[in-house]
Amino acid sequence: MKKIIYFLIFSALFIQCGKPKEQIQGISAPANTTNLKNLNVSILIDLSDRIDPEKNANPTMEYFQRDVEYIKSINKGFLDHIKTKRVIQLNDQMQVFFNPEPSDPKMNELTKELKVFFDKTTTKDNINLVDKKYSSLPLQIYQSAIKDKQYVGSDIWGFFKNQVKDYCIKENYRNLLFILTDGYIYHKDSKFSEGKMTSYLTPELIKSLRLNSSDFKTKIQDKGLGFIKANDDLDNLEVIVLGINPEKGNPFEEAVIKEYWENWFKEMKIKHYQIKSADLPSNLEPIILKAISGK
Repeated sequence: MKKIIYFLIFSALFIQCGKPKEQIQGISAPANTTNLKNLNVSILIDLSDRIDPEKNANPTMEYFQRDVEYIKSINKGFLDHIKTKRVIQLNDQMQVFFNPEPSDPKMNELTKELKVFFDKTTTKDNINLVDKKYSSLPLQIYQSAIKDKQYVGSDIWGFFKNQVKDYCIKENYRNLLFILTDGYIYHKDSKFSEGKMTSYLTPELIKSLRLNSSDFKTKIQDKGLGFIKANDDLDNLEVIVLGINPEKGNPFEEAVIKEYWENWFKEMKIKHYQIKSADLPSNLEPIILKAISGK
């Protein structure tokens, strides 16, 4: 009997000593963390005139304000992921990009501040600091761009061609790229065509191609319309496009924009993607959080 009692006491002590000590104070680890992946989250911001509150005013909520709230939701989802991991398991990062870069040199400093990395040295204070940065700095970026008024367009095509693999894809990571854009792509230095395929998409182009009827998909397919493939084998990248905002006048404009993007992603072997309209942040937050959690 004594042997049994000693065995039970020893077992209890062993279990107690075996509990992990490297959790962030106040943050519990899940029961099973073996399947959690490291996150590499990138945010590409389109700072074209779509964010101009004078040219593209919206009385419900300005588009630049929606972007700021989307970024806060992305940050929330990222930090929620961080909090599910033991500190010793942390190897996650998040960053913000523009293409082309704004003329304001202060932007470079802001993007440096928004490039964050969590590893086993992370503390709860680090998490709170990142939360604070992502709650205030993105708004400064938009305010600076609006004040500057030098809207040079959005070279998203060029970003996928020249930067996406180096900046947004890391081995042994779950790579997520959020693109904040109205869906139109244009930059003077990346404007070209190959047959009927183009590196850009504008309201004028959609109008000239007469994609304003319910048979737009057939026209796109039969005429070989779409974006020129900018890269290949991007199967290790998940993309979430937020903010599609078509010009008024064509009831099929939004669907045409989404069709262009969808076909482009498929051409580049991107398997997991979502393309969402410029909805209110409260409506998109659950979608953003779910995309980051992977559930």
